[in-house]
Amino acid sequence: MNIQDNIQEKIRDSGSVMLRKLVFRLLPIQILTIGVGMLNGMISSYFATNFLGVDAMSAVGVYWPVSMLVGAVSIILTGGCSILCGRYLGQNDQEKLQENFSTSLLLAAVIAVIFIVSLVIMGAFNLTGFLVTDEAVRPLFNQYLLGQAFGVLPLMLGNQMPVYLLTEHKEKLSVYASIVYAVSSLVLNFLLVGVLHLGIFGLALASSVGLWILFAVQAQYFFTGSAHLKIKFRLAKAAEMLIILSIGLPGALSNLCQSARGLIVNKLIEAYVGSDGVSAFAAANNMLAIFWAVPLGMVAVSRMLIGVSIGEEDRQTLTDLFRIMFRRFVPIQCLLSIVLSALAVPLTLIFFKDPSEPVYDMTVWAFRLLPLCMPFSVICMHFIAYAQASGKNFLVNLLSVLDGVVCVAGFTALLIRSIGMNSAYIANILNGVVTDLTVLVYSIFMNRRFPKTMDELMVIPEDFGAPAEDRLDLSVREMHEVVTISRQVQDFCLGKGIDERRSYLSGLVLEEMAGNIVDHGYTKDKKSHTIDVRVVYKNDDIILRIKDDCVPFDPGTRKELRDPSDPAKNIGIRMIYQIARDIQYQNMMGINVLQMRI
Repeated sequence: MNIQDNIQEKIRDSGSVMLRKLVFRLLPIQILTIGVGMLNGMISSYFATNFLGVDAMSAVGVYWPVSMLVGAVSIILTGGCSILCGRYLGQNDQEKLQENFSTSLLLAAVIAVIFIVSLVIMGAFNLTGFLVTDEAVRPLFNQYLLGQAFGVLPLMLGNQMPVYLLTEHKEKLSVYASIVYAVSSLVLNFLLVGVLHLGIFGLALASSVGLWILFAVQAQYFFTGSAHLKIKFRLAKAAEMLIILSIGLPGALSNLCQSARGLIVNKLIEAYVGSDGVSAFAAANNMLAIFWAVPLGMVAVSRMLIGVSIGEEDRQTLTDLFRIMFRRFVPIQCLLSIVLSALAVPLTLIFFKDPSEPVYDMTVWAFRLLPLCMPFSVICMHFIAYAQASGKNFLVNLLSVLDGVVCVAGFTALLIRSIGMNSAYIANILNGVVTDLTVLVYSIFMNRRFPKTMDELMVIPEDFGAPAEDRLDLSVREMHEVVTISRQVQDFCLGKGIDERRSYLSGLVLEEMAGNIVDHGYTKDKKSHTIDVRVVYKNDDIILRIKDDCVPFDPGTRKELRDPSDPAKNIGIRMIYQIARDIQYQNMMGINVLQMRI
């Protein structure tokens, strides 16, 4: 490797460090938000098994496919608006961001009303025979369905909130709301089930009321004067609805298939194992849902950043995200899965206390085996999110169908006669292996060879982003590097045939802004910081993009500030606004992004 290659490698590492810091700053918040939100499932399972009995737990288990269907539709909206938000942030289009916000909420409300009417009719008129055949469980399921219907609207609306709170840098409010939700869910379950003895209807109603509380805590911010985004349904656009659905549908196909998978697997377990098997599976799934917050949080962070990278046509950040996934996310998830498997017995005792009951042993094996599929899912979900954002719908659909229904339902059907309940657990592990191998086979087929780089594994088009010869990546950590990169930018421009004046001004603009960031941003705290610089030659224009992880700094507001006692104050920034044809600034998830066109 020559000196120039060494320099470029260090630059890439520096940019990757900034990205990694951003990812791991956002990750705990996303995990907490999702995990605390999913805590309700574990609380419901605890009260069902300890207060209402195994049949009630079976009713909760039968509701799983319905829950997956509602969740799948919600994911269509969340996935679509999340990726679009990333694109609009990458393009710094605030008007489209507001339009997207209003449109997604209106669409969620309309779909929620349709679900509510359907669930109420099914539960009130006993139209649930296709979901449950056990006569002891069916009446309980009908009551549970009616209670859950009350929570569909806040669920649909509330699932959109974390995406938009993230764009407002209020992601911590999602964590606060989730904690309030978990506490209220616990209190409501105790009151409605333990004190008022409302049975399984009270169990479902506690969850629904908790969802209203969750939504209210998050949504109240958007009615304050400090929110940039406002809930204005009049801004909703039919065309935007179609875009949200078209982007979100492929990514949610997996969950739609999982709804069918849940129905098929429940029927197989009912037929070959009995209601004890449904109870064991439901208890384990509801408990593990809390820990699924880890891989789901990883994907939630990556999905937004994938959208931003595609909006900016930033190949390097896109591939760096997947390097972080393989090198950091997967090992973390492997460790968590091993710990969960080791805690199988203590986790089972939360729900079932008697080891002599068949449901006890089935639940132990669920906790031993089901966590092992999680690392495979981290990989699969990341590739689905990327394929969804980049329009690779064939791959999205293929992975969604395999992951959603074919593998789990198919392997369960093949194995259940010989190994019983464990077939459903092993099927989930085999599903992970098959879907991850599918990603590799797809890459081999598209590249016509075994992938040697992350770009090839991801099948990134060659024309995506600026070609390497028309792009210069630089990094600044200390002030003495500012002058050096200024010269490099000037040389790069001259090499592209840019006249001497514009080449000099490009270097000067970069030197002034980078120096400003080092002078003011690096001294605001004791953290280490990096400036990530990209210079792109495109259509005879020079585009300078500067990213840094310092405190928010909008040069547009500084250029208007004048001090009569110091006429030279901010003169450098005013000079830049006179030189550059276009300047755009935004603080994106805690990262300052400044783009200038010379």
